[in-house]
Amino acid sequence: MSVKAFISKYFSNHSETSEKHKDPALETRYYKAKRDEVFKAVEELFPSPSEKAAVSKERGEITIKYKGKRKAFIVATIIMVKPFQTAVDFSVTTDSGGPIDLGFSHQLIQESYKKLDQQFVKYDPSN
Repeated sequence: MSVKAFISKYFSNHSETSEKHKDPALETRYYKAKRDEVFKAVEELFPSPSEKAAVSKERGEITIKYKGKRKAFIVATIIMVKPFQTAVDFSVTTDSGGPIDLGFSHQLIQESYKKLDQQFVKYDPSN
C-alpha cells in the first residue's frame, strides 16, 4: 500500500466504491440477481438502531443514518445492469466529529459487501 493510499484509507472520514477503484476492496460489486432482491437485501443490512433516511426504488438509492460502533451516513446505489445482473455501490461518510475515522468507513463498506457476497453470486462484467 502506498503512503497516499494509506493516508486516504485511515486519515479520512469518507470512503466510496467505484467502477475502477485503486483499492480492489472498494470496486463496484456485481451480482447475478434481480435488482429488487438485491435492493431488499441492502435495506436489511442496516437494522435498528440505524434508520433509513430515504428510499427511492425508482432511482435505486437507499440513504441510511447508520448507528453502530460509530455514526455514519450511507448512500447505497443499486442498479440493474442487465436482467439478473445488478451493481451495488456504497458511499460512507463517518460522523466522527473530526476529519478522520481511522478506516471505519472503508471497513463498513467491506463488511456490507461481505454480507451481500454470502447471499448472491458475484460476477465480473468485463468477462
